[in-house]
Amino acid sequence: MKKILLIEDNLDILNNTAEILELSNYRVFLAENGKIGVEQAIKNEPDLIICDIMMPVLDGYGVLHAIHKNEAIKNTPFIFLTAKTDRQDFRKGMELGADDYITKPFSGTELLNAIDSRLKKIDLLKDGLVTENKALLEAAGGSIDLKAFTEGRNINRYKKKQVIYSEGNHPNCLYYVLKGKVKVSKTNDDGKEFVTELFSPGDYMGYIALFEETVYQDTAKAMEETELAVIPREEFEELINHNLEVTQTFIHLLANNVSEKENQLLGIAYNSLRKKVAEALLLIQKKYQQEKDEKFVIDINRDSLATIAGTAKESLIRTLGDFKNEKLIDVDGGGIVIVNQKKLEHLLN
Repeated sequence: MKKILLIEDNLDILNNTAEILELSNYRVFLAENGKIGVEQAIKNEPDLIICDIMMPVLDGYGVLHAIHKNEAIKNTPFIFLTAKTDRQDFRKGMELGADDYITKPFSGTELLNAIDSRLKKIDLLKDGLVTENKALLEAAGGSIDLKAFTEGRNINRYKKKQVIYSEGNHPNCLYYVLKGKVKVSKTNDDGKEFVTELFSPGDYMGYIALFEETVYQDTAKAMEETELAVIPREEFEELINHNLEVTQTFIHLLANNVSEKENQLLGIAYNSLRKKVAEALLLIQKKYQQEKDEKFVIDINRDSLATIAGTAKESLIRTLGDFKNEKLIDVDGGGIVIVNQKKLEHLLN
């Protein structure tokens, strides 16, 4: 039997609503103000909470805030009750994290439909959580193929140059690259872009902001048509908090990320122009070349390539011309093909 906590200071509404719920085979806990409601929620851990907004002692916003601060009940579906004239209260409640709202006066059918919808959704999430968590764990360890990992996931699709997330946005999921290429960059006050990361199929994206519990510090854009599997933040945090293997996997990713950033900054600070450009070309080839590619074309515009190399576009173009004359690279329809990788690598030594 599902448990529902009903928090309402109007005793007539409280009792009438409780009667409807009990006749529908729900176990109902009652609270006539917000403070008692929070105490009941902690004590009984209901499957769903229905709460009035305007109440004495502690209002509905305070109840929702307290619920979200408690680990045991923070994910409990939460439905606000509000008068039709209180639309601004509804907006505020939804922004604070409520799942739904019902306006007074409401019918029994309206109430039960809202409850049924929320309970079905949470049951589906719970049923799928074990399977999906196992898939994420095995994929992180490399013991399951990509198709099995992505089965049942929401897939976001992006066109070339489309923004995936922007600097200052709050993260709500972990991304897994299924197809395409993604660049992550920061822009200074003068509008100059600096590429900080490149992602290709098999890479995770966005986990740093999730770990830091802060906003994105950079902007991610698709460099070509791209597909990303979306793992909700709640599932990712559940795995990180309860599975040592997954935690270790992402610790390694974080450590590698720090090491790569250090090498990138050192290269920009101390490498010669030729070395910067050679390193950028080899980095892109290593990142995006597939084993089946007989001839890999670095299909990236000169502006982006210049930011990866950490140099001006004009300097990049001049250096690419030198490399072409030295037969280190060739140009194929605007793209770049490395024709003498050993000599290019020799420039890095």
